[in-house]
Amino acid sequence: MKSSAMSAPQSSEYALYYGKYVALVPEGDIVSILSAQLDRMDTMLFSLADDDATTPYAPGKWTVKQVLGHITDAERVFTYRALRIARGDKTPLPGFEQDDYVANADFNSLSLTELLQEYSAVRRATIMLFRHLPAEAWTRRGTASNNEVTVRALAYITAGHDEHHYRILWERYAIGKSVGKS
Repeated sequence: MKSSAMSAPQSSEYALYYGKYVALVPEGDIVSILSAQLDRMDTMLFSLADDDATTPYAPGKWTVKQVLGHITDAERVFTYRALRIARGDKTPLPGFEQDDYVANADFNSLSLTELLQEYSAVRRATIMLFRHLPAEAWTRRGTASNNEVTVRALAYITAGHDEHHYRILWERYAIGKSVGKS
């Protein structure tokens, strides 16, 4: 049986740090939530001019392009972890330093359209991965960043991380307010 309709993970399924992301995910089918986020991000950023996407909201903060690139990179890491753990791989997985990833990516040299296409491709792959997991894979546990985590928690962390940054784009960059918050 392949089902993603389930309750949120228990706090014992992820490191304390990720609780802030899990808490942002609404009740419901996690695959449907991930799908809705894809459409919502595209709607928010589709009409934003490239020049407007390269200005941070404050000194020392990321640009919109860097935020979107970061969301995409983090999703790749989270779903790679989910894939390995879902398939029964017990190898401990390392952490990653988000600031180093952003500093070495040069997201600002890419067009916002390209970054949205990449985000969309990664999110669609994420959706397919989680949609096709067997029921027993969701509760498998592994180690990432020296902490135990379940596949279910990684799905919620992925959605919650996206939600966290969507809210930053909405509130601090004032993007998308004309299309309405979902």
